[in-house]
Amino acid sequence: MGANPPAPKDDDDVIIRATDVTVRFGSKTILENLNLDVRRGEIMGFVGPSGTGKSVLLRTILGLNPKQGGTIEVFGTDYEKASDRERLAIERRWGVLFQHGALFSALNVLENIQVPMREYLDLSPKLMDELARLKIDLVGLAPDAADKYPSELSGGMIKRAALARALALDPDIVFLDEPTSGLDPIGAADFDELIMTLRDTLGLAVYMVTHDLDSLFMACDRIAVLGERKVLVEGPLSTMLEYDHPWVKSYFHGKRARHVVLPDEKSAGSAADTQGSV
Repeated sequence: MGANPPAPKDDDDVIIRATDVTVRFGSKTILENLNLDVRRGEIMGFVGPSGTGKSVLLRTILGLNPKQGGTIEVFGTDYEKASDRERLAIERRWGVLFQHGALFSALNVLENIQVPMREYLDLSPKLMDELARLKIDLVGLAPDAADKYPSELSGGMIKRAALARALALDPDIVFLDEPTSGLDPIGAADFDELIMTLRDTLGLAVYMVTHDLDSLFMACDRIAVLGERKVLVEGPLSTMLEYDHPWVKSYFHGKRARHVVLPDEKSAGSAADTQGSV
């Protein structure tokens, strides 16, 4: 099978465009001629078998991994060719929630959230405190979480604190690497609801690497499946359910997916229940 074809070039809502991206580590090719668009205001989920390059792609977009071919445009600018000043402007417009939170253990929650502010902004300590407390409230943490250290937080609180840090600079897009891993089903569902609420209220784009079927089914506007060194298929959930590929069919129609009901099916079921009760 060949590389997935480039996306159309006339979409003004595209904020990240990867074109013919190739990444190798030594003699091993991880991504080859990969094409992908991420659009303004959408939640896009990335899934695929282990080792197919989901985290590699994320880190390559962020400039943390070198690529051997292709281009990555962020907010219309080729990140690799951008000047230091242009890169700084781009980096201020994104936030990252790394897997397991990656909070600094020696800093409390308030100080962790202020790290991007200290790096990119010139603000007074008082203003940084006020802004950090706003972010704490925004992600649903109690005010007293500000003074707690990562070792004093539950798994769910760590995720929310890390998300607050990702939102510190009021970004246009946030990158989430396995945001619900390690959370119980209720905590994971609450986090999905939080992400959807933030997307709606702040107009965020969300780039989410996840293995959580519930997140893919409930939160994502589009899904991209990585495999065979490229994007195998991308689109809404309905496209995933109809796509004829062994791994995609196994993942979205497997035993763990049986309990998940599509929104349209829920509506149809509710209508049937209503008619039956009349």
